[in-house]
Amino acid sequence: MDITHLAKLARLALTPEEIQSYQGQLGSILQYVDTLQELDTEQVPELQHAIEVTNVFRLDVPEGCEMDVRERSLKNFSNRSEDLLKVQAVFDGRTE
Repeated sequence: MDITHLAKLARLALTPEEIQSYQGQLGSILQYVDTLQELDTEQVPELQHAIEVTNVFRLDVPEGCEMDVRERSLKNFSNRSEDLLKVQAVFDGRTE
């Protein structure tokens, strides 16, 4: 593996000592990958994540606020339609 070429692609300035060190480290990593390639994984189910992932978001449940806070918020918002607040679109290609 040409560490100098990889360093150039990554725009890294490496010293000769670093090049030599990384050459050995990368060689070791690639040798380990070769060892893993030899394993039979035909009966191993595919994973989307290495660990179990759970949703950490809360439910989208409306919460009330005091009436004066609500009224002041509506009153001070410049672009509204009755009780609805109009905001700039956040999705690409949308201007509504």
